[in-house]
Amino acid sequence: MFEDFFYFLCQEIGENPQREGLKNTPQRLRDSYFELLSGYHQDPKSIFLSTFCEIPYNEMIIVRDIDFFSLCEHHLLPFFGHISIGYIPREKIAGIGDFAKLVEVFARRLQTQENLTYQIIESIMEELNPKGAMLVCKATHLCISMRGREKKNSTLLTSAVRGVFKEDSKTRAEFLEHLKKD
Repeated sequence: MFEDFFYFLCQEIGENPQREGLKNTPQRLRDSYFELLSGYHQDPKSIFLSTFCEIPYNEMIIVRDIDFFSLCEHHLLPFFGHISIGYIPREKIAGIGDFAKLVEVFARRLQTQENLTYQIIESIMEELNPKGAMLVCKATHLCISMRGREKKNSTLLTSAVRGVFKEDSKTRAEFLEHLKKD
């Protein structure tokens, strides 16, 4: 399948798929896409299995600047950036690494940034049942940076707000203020 696609692409652009530098490209292409799209083989419900309940902590917890790489479902080109998540626990506190794993599970799928933002916040609400959560995602999309309009410095910012973050502007403002700090 990858080989057929690769040969078709080479034919369309006038490249020789048999030349030395391209001989193993179909296999590398296959391996690359299996890695980049590995999120389909991971269950987001399995991420928060080891939560902590012994500490009655009910203040805001923020995990900032989780790097991610994803593929635009419209152009199959990368988009990448970072995600910051804030939540106020009700009963469960998750490990810091769990949030990075959750981002990875959804980022390693064909995506739009809007859908990535939505899937992550919904998973947090469903699995942790916090009093509220907020997520901000900032990304650079190669589909606009290197083709089409070629706007190299443009970024897309998406956010999602749930629970107390949606109901209380002070809570939202506190989260956003923490994102400004170094």
